Amino acid sequence: MNQNNSDLVKLLAQPLDLPCGVRLKNRLIKSAMSDSLGDGAGNPTDAQMRLYERWAEGGAALSLIGEVQTSPGYPEKPGNLVLVPDADFPAMQKLAERGSINGAHIWPQLGHAGALAHGPISTPKGPSPLDVDGLQCDGMSLDELQELPQSYACAATLAQNTGFGGVLIHAGHGFLFSQFLSPLFNHRNDAYGGTIAKRFRIIREVIEAVRQAVGPFYPIGIRINSTDKLKGGLTTVDALEIVRLLDNTSVDLIDISGGTYFPGAASSSDGTASSGPYFADFAKQAKAITNVPIVLTGGFETREHVAEALQDGSADAISLGRAMILNPSLANTWLSDAGGNPQFPKFDAPPRGGVTAWYSMRLTALGEDREDRFDLSPIDALEAYDMRDAGRCETWRERFS
Repeated sequence: MNQNNSDLVKLLAQPLDLPCGVRLKNRLIKSAMSDSLGDGAGNPTDAQMRLYERWAEGGAALSLIGEVQTSPGYPEKPGNLVLVPDADFPAMQKLAERGSINGAHIWPQLGHAGALAHGPISTPKGPSPLDVDGLQCDGMSLDELQELPQSYACAATLAQNTGFGGVLIHAGHGFLFSQFLSPLFNHRNDAYGGTIAKRFRIIREVIEAVRQAVGPFYPIGIRINSTDKLKGGLTTVDALEIVRLLDNTSVDLIDISGGTYFPGAASSSDGTASSGPYFADFAKQAKAITNVPIVLTGGFETREHVAEALQDGSADAISLGRAMILNPSLANTWLSDAGGNPQFPKFDAPPRGGVTAWYSMRLTALGEDREDRFDLSPIDALEAYDMRDAGRCETWRERFS
């Protein structure tokens, strides 16, 4: 092993101490992705448990479960988990146990889809009423809005009692809190709209309620956008102000991402190739104005990319999505003498959403230990994903009606 590789391994293997006192064993995190492996009634499946077990076996310091709903009313997809008092807690506990072997952490990303709630199983509501091409929703009442802190506090308490090592609050990707932060979608004229401090207010109230519920020693992270990639949306100036505001809260980790799932928005993740990390420049600016550890998500494909971001002050840890779908043991690989980077597939003219569906269906194959036999095209993956969601919508309606 040459000196350069040795230095890379030492850098990636450094533990990360969070403000609450919890230690992550290295700097490699499995990013929050919508794995869509819930049973349709908000509970984990065996495949989902095995999936997170594989990432823990594979050396990740932390795995984040994407799109865990704090209530069943506004899900992103019918494969989401739902952390409510009548959930299947034996199954949740098994997920937490299997995802935290080998010294790993597993945290749910707590979310509310807002205006992006899945239409077949919800009536979408955002900060303000919207009626644009491809998206319509009602606006939340003040009473509905002021119920959110307790809803998140309840879900976080359930996560803590179930055995999850921490929680991540989702305020990115165009979901509810991201909608509140964006002047394009937040037109409120009360205490929760207008200046960036007012648009941030509900997030601050949620963080305070969650911290009061879980105590001082339990990790609370948050995912935010550096950009919405929408004209008139969240600006870099406002996003940096959000980091400053978060620096005055009790969060233990800020996960930097970007983009939105609103119709017509440019996607960082549905392309056929990556040109490297997406949001490193913003993350470096963010690190200069906060003492909260920064995690950077998006576009990392090589160990060299990861090391560069850690060395140049862009981030304290790196969150990996597709790279860890291609190799669930990537953390161990990059912490080994040999190293080696995943081989990303190339697709010829995939349909819109097809690449994302391909990776989503590969997650299912990983959870079933059959990735060696996974041979779907993006078109076939998109059809299989949509068909599965349609069936789960029926289960969701029966469970939560």
